[in-house]
Amino acid sequence: MYCVSDIVQFLRQFAPPLLAEDWDNVGLLLGSGDAAVTKVMTCLTLTSDVAAEAIEQDVQLIVSHHPIMFRPIQQITDGDTQGKMLLDLIAAGIAVYSPHTSYDSAAAGINQQLAEMLDLQQIAPLRPRIHASAKIVCFVPEAHLLAVRQALWNQGAGQVGDYSQCSFASPGTGTFHGAEASSPVVGEAGRLEQVTEIRLEVLCPSENVSRAVEAMLAAHPYEEPAYDVYPLAEQRADIGAGRYGVLADEITLSEFNNRVKAGLGVKHLQFVGDPKRTVRRVAMACGAAAEFLRDGHRLGCDVLLTGEARFHDCLEARHLGMALVLPGHYASERPAMERLAETLSSQFQELFVSASQIESDPLKWDI
Repeated sequence: MYCVSDIVQFLRQFAPPLLAEDWDNVGLLLGSGDAAVTKVMTCLTLTSDVAAEAIEQDVQLIVSHHPIMFRPIQQITDGDTQGKMLLDLIAAGIAVYSPHTSYDSAAAGINQQLAEMLDLQQIAPLRPRIHASAKIVCFVPEAHLLAVRQALWNQGAGQVGDYSQCSFASPGTGTFHGAEASSPVVGEAGRLEQVTEIRLEVLCPSENVSRAVEAMLAAHPYEEPAYDVYPLAEQRADIGAGRYGVLADEITLSEFNNRVKAGLGVKHLQFVGDPKRTVRRVAMACGAAAEFLRDGHRLGCDVLLTGEARFHDCLEARHLGMALVLPGHYASERPAMERLAETLSSQFQELFVSASQIESDPLKWDI
């Protein structure tokens, strides 16, 4: 039997929260990590009708790309649509997790999927991420090593790329002289002691350091554990926001548009640019991400694929001499939530996982 925290742990590895934008609200947003799970539903946006579908199907966890409670709320009542939906979900015992921009930017995330859909080569992030992290080092008796290490892992430490639960441990000799009022776990107070200890090292995202250290101290047997936190920073060329790459051959914008429509399963899209112009170097950022125009332009891209854009973003694209292709916000992201359902089903074969069947694009075409 799985619980919510099992699926959350996988999602945090698959789409690490450290990839999320600073303004975002990702993670477990509703529910208990200890709750049992047999059914999971994915969706792009958790609306009242999708919530009703989940309740009717006895789902215990919804993975919604767009976060609920995206903006701070001061009350939850049935007097408004969101409040009533949240109360219904709570009453049904349904937890909600949102990966949002961490899934956009993940190694196997939405933008990577779009790049692979178009058969791009030399795929790389539009905005490489400065990965701020730290190394936590502590010294622990061997008998307590596993407990302390697990406490650190539980708070997101030990993640290195696609690998989790990473650590390094080496034996050594620690010394201490406890005052008469001290109560050492090993040795005696009032005398110099030498004890065998394990030096434990783990990497930890900067935003998790405080929680990880707190958990380590709670699990550590010593009155005064010795530990160090070393800040680290590196620019990772393999992670970051958006993607860009190169088509195998130069094609017209019209041909590119047809390739996008076929890949996303849509009949129509909007675009900026001469249909006869040629494109080869392609940038993409799912959803509403025309702010990546200048990133694409800086990297010599001919076209930016995103879901939707404001009028003035379209004018800027024309000014920059870049094509802009807009299949719709829903079309650019919903297929990835269907794929995420398949990924979860493969990872947790005892679970029933499906994408919402009632969810649809609110925008329609008058043909």
